[in-house]
Parts: sequence; C-alpha cells; structure tokens
Amino acid sequence: MVITMAVAVALGTAMSTAAAAPLAADDAAANPGYTVPTFQEFADSTFQDTDGQFIVNGDEVEESWGGLNQFYNSMVNPKPVKTDDTSLIVKTIKGGKDDRWSQSQVGNLTYCVSTAFGARHDDVVAAMAGGAGLWEGASSAIDYVHVPSQDGNCTTSNRSVTFSVEPVQTSQYIARAFFPSTRKRNILVDDSIWSSGSWTPTNIMGHELGHTLGFRHEHTRPESGTCFEDNNWRPLTAYDSASIMHYPQCNGSSSNLSMTQTDGQGAAALYGQ
Repeated sequence: MVITMAVAVALGTAMSTAAAAPLAADDAAANPGYTVPTFQEFADSTFQDTDGQFIVNGDEVEESWGGLNQFYNSMVNPKPVKTDDTSLIVKTIKGGKDDRWSQSQVGNLTYCVSTAFGARHDDVVAAMAGGAGLWEGASSAIDYVHVPSQDGNCTTSNRSVTFSVEPVQTSQYIARAFFPSTRKRNILVDDSIWSSGSWTPTNIMGHELGHTLGFRHEHTRPESGTCFEDNNWRPLTAYDSASIMHYPQCNGSSSNLSMTQTDGQGAAALYGQ
C-alpha cells in the first residue's frame, strides 16, 4: 500500500519545513520502527495559531480539540481511497454532505482587509480582488465583496462581514484560510507572501479563497501519489496536477499555483455557471 502520510506542510514554506500527520495503522506496519503517535502526542506536535485554531494539511484549520481528534482519527483509520475519475474536489463533512455555501451565501461573501497591514494594506486589497476574480470568473454565482468601511475593525468578531483578512507573523505558512463550515472565519497572511517567487500574491490568495469555497487540496487524490491527507472529499472533475489547489511540491505540474480551466469547471459544477 502507498504510504498515506499527510504532509501537513505550510503553503510556501513546504520546501524547508514539513510537519507530518500520523500514518495510518496499516501503513505504519509497513514501515518498521514507526509507531503511530497517540492523539496527545499528535496534538502536542500540531501548531496552534494565534487565534487558537490548529493548522493541519499546511494551510487548513481545525477549530477545536474535538475537530483535531476527528482529523487524527481520519488519518489513523482512513476510509477507503476514492477511485472516482469524476481536478477540483470539495470537502465533505458529517453525513457525506458537501462543505459548501448556499446559493444566496456564495453570492455575497463579504470581507474586510485589516488596516493593521499598514503600508501593505492596498497591496493585500489588490491581491484579494485578484484571487477572488479567479473564482468569480468561473461561476457567476460566486461574489466576494470587500467592505472597506469595516477595515478599521477587521477581526473575526466583526459580524458585519463574512470573514476577515488579517496580518500574522509566522514561519508556519504564507497564508491560511477556512472552510464554509468553519465558525471562526478568517484568512491570515504572513509577510512572506511578497517574496514567494513564482507564486504571486494573487494566486496565493486564489488558493486560499478556494478553501473558503469548500475546495480541498488536489494532491490528496490518489493520482498524486504523495502528500495524501484524507478521504473526506468528493470529486468534481478529473484529476488536475496543475490545479491551483495542488501544491507544486506534491507532484504538481504547475510551478506558479495558477488557476486552470479544470478548476473553473469544478467551481461551476458546485455552484453553477
């Protein structure tokens, strides 16, 4: 069996740092000397962000100990690998339901961009607009709406917007986001977004906004052959190694994290054209 070690790498820092999730029990048996960590050992080694959420799979979040425990169990005792041929995949939650917005919600995804970005505030605004435009161009049902009047009070506690975009100082990731079912909705952005080589700020924010729409990392699909995360997803299109949701370092075929036609087809399949 292929080793199903979830590489919980941080977007952008994955080349230099990689914190691994636990191997599945049968995979551990195939790797002499490896012992599956207890949940406590796994939790102790998992990065807890400034807002208390746990970072898994590089740039995804688990809000609580309970959620982290479910994530741990899905890794140690994974469901059968999906073999559907039908790039983009949507996260599934309890009961196998798609983790997605309703049509009315996805048409009004309001956000603020914190003025705490200082001199970079306008640059973040532009990167967000560019990243949002990638998905809005794929489905007319999707509409991200920046609310500048809320930028001065841009935190997760601001109920005047759907989510906040805030600065963070960390070596764990370049940026990270949330899924529709997440209750603490924010996108956190490190300064390293401005020095990420071929990964432009627009494409990085496009990747993160993909998560906010419910899309998972493409490289968790078996066709990738590496960087498996879990099987809590449903395929929307054929596998796409160049997907904006596919880490290049996980056998991806695109070095710049750009959006593909297949990504657009997946977004349209989930939310309509």
